[in-house]
This record gives sequence, C-alpha cells and structure tokens, in this order.
Amino acid sequence: MDFLSDDLQDYCEQHSSNEPDVLKKLNRQTHAQVLQPRMLSGHLQGRFLAMISKLVQPKTILEIGTYTGYSALCLAEGLTEGGKLITIDVNPELEDMVHQYIEEAGMQDKVQMIIGDAYQIIRTLPQNFDLVFIDADKASYSKYYDLVIERLNPGGLILADNVLWSGKIVEEKALAKDKDTQLLDAFNKKVKADPRVECMLLPLRDGMMMVRKK
Repeated sequence: MDFLSDDLQDYCEQHSSNEPDVLKKLNRQTHAQVLQPRMLSGHLQGRFLAMISKLVQPKTILEIGTYTGYSALCLAEGLTEGGKLITIDVNPELEDMVHQYIEEAGMQDKVQMIIGDAYQIIRTLPQNFDLVFIDADKASYSKYYDLVIERLNPGGLILADNVLWSGKIVEEKALAKDKDTQLLDAFNKKVKADPRVECMLLPLRDGMMMVRKK
C-alpha cells in the first residue's frame, strides 16, 4: 500500500533522482512477468535505499528477502571500495532473474545471492554488518532483529520494510484478528523499547522502520 495519492507519488518520483536504466528494466519485467509485483521496492523507495546506503557508506550489507533483486542493487550503490552485499531468499524460482540483473548492473563482484533459510544462513556468516535490510516473512521480523542486532556495527542501520502493513497496524479489527498485523505491531513496539538503538518509523510506501545502533 502507498499512503500517498497517485498524483503525489508521481510528483515525488519526478523530483527524485531517476532510476538507473537497469532498474527501470527490472521494474518493468517484474511487473510484467512475476507474481505480486507490489513487493518490488520501486522508484521512490529504491532511491531512498540508495541514498541511505550512500550516506552510511557500508562495507558490509545484509539483505533478508531478495525478491527480484531491485532493492539489493539499490543498496549496493553505496558500498565502499571492496564492499559486499549478501542477499538471502528462500525462493529459488527467481534466482536466474536476480543473477541476470546483478550482471547487467555490473555488480557481480559486490552482490552475492544465497538461497535458503535466512535464519540458519546468517548464523554461519563470519562478518558483522554496517547496514541490514529486512524485507522477508513478516512473522519472523522479531527473530531476524534479535539475530542481526548483535552483528550490527555501532552506528549501523537496520531498515525493516512493510511495518505499517497496508495501514492495518492502526485498525482495531486487524490488531485483534490478523496474526501478521499483531506480530508487526509487536516488532515496532520492541524496537521502540530497545535501549541499544534509536529509531524512526517512516510512512514511506508501506512503512519503513529505520533503526540506528548506538
């Protein structure tokens, strides 16, 4: 869900930096050929992710939830020299498409895709991270957060997508009956109460929780 009107969304995109051509192509192919294209970050959120990454200048990025690779390529724009982004997804069906666009973007030395259970894979990775993007199964957000917060370098950022859950997060009926809404609400409250971090929940697209480790 986008909380802006179509006109405001278009205006924001027109007055933000353009998508790189390879991302425009990936955007179009995702919408034309892949189920649930609304899962794609898209122009405005993609430029936000790229901007944040360029400000952080991370050496190491972890992405949980790859989909078609759009957000990974945006985040990888800010990597420092020799930096690496690891993106993990449980679904192998889109792996070839992701690799195709990693190569088209010239990011094959910067972006590594791993297929499998993110919770198990992350525990085997040797490095800490400067930037983490969580955009996977909503029921596991809290579990992922607990796993990566100890691996996040001081001053590092965690970004968690879809935390407003199409506005359901403030609907009493959804909070009473919908499990994903309940779990996302609990995640938002957990982050806010964590003394190790400072956070800001942005109404960007479907809601983005930004968490900085002190």
